[in-house]
Amino acid sequence: MDLTNAYILVGAMLFAIGVVGFLARRNLILMFLSTEIMFQGVILNLVGFGLKHGQLTGQVFALFLVVIAAVEAGLALGLVVLLFRRKATLDNQAWEEMQG
Repeated sequence: MDLTNAYILVGAMLFAIGVVGFLARRNLILMFLSTEIMFQGVILNLVGFGLKHGQLTGQVFALFLVVIAAVEAGLALGLVVLLFRRKATLDNQAWEEMQG
């Protein structure tokens, strides 16, 4: 197994761990962290496929996704803090029904 296949395998494992974490947890912070793990898995796969095909497009797109992930992290943490202030819980089932 060469290095590029290892990148792709580790990226796929990170994405799978993120999916399981997102579906299994009820805490909003842990769900957010699971989505970040999925982002990192996708980024690692982009780098791995870019190396496998000998092109820089995977690395360029991965850099773009790192910037998007940083912006998403700031917005999501702000939203989690706002939700916590409203109901004083981070349980996602507390937010299932909409009130209008």
